[in-house]
Amino acid sequence: MPASDDSLLFLRAPRALHRAAIRQFRKRLQDEVCHGSRFTALITGDEELRRLNRQFLGKDYATDVLSFPSRDGDRIGDIAISVDRAREQAAERGHALETEISILMLHGALHLMGMDHEKDRGRMARAETLWRKRLGLPAGLIERVRK
Repeated sequence: MPASDDSLLFLRAPRALHRAAIRQFRKRLQDEVCHGSRFTALITGDEELRRLNRQFLGKDYATDVLSFPSRDGDRIGDIAISVDRAREQAAERGHALETEISILMLHGALHLMGMDHEKDRGRMARAETLWRKRLGLPAGLIERVRK
């Protein structure tokens, strides 16, 4: 993915999506959550997430967010988000699509920082809760599963 300072790619994202808000949120995650380390985020559809999930994780289904850690200089990796999943989840939760994309991007960024909610005895869950409150976001992915 590109090494530019604004590494946010929109592929098959709806025109009505407030891209500037998502760019600002990505920058804030990089600065605050990732301590200045850069990452690329791809906002795309279910088809691409399914392809990536199958290719890299051997799982043949679309998912909402995937993270690909990489310690390449000051880059910590890449995140891919399905706008299709995000749209459905936003409708279920009663908030804006941009809010759901932000929740997914936060979750992905925490994975890029080395956290793994399946193995870390609640460390990532606590970090996600802390950051989503600081960032003014509703319940995160891990909290949703626990309820």
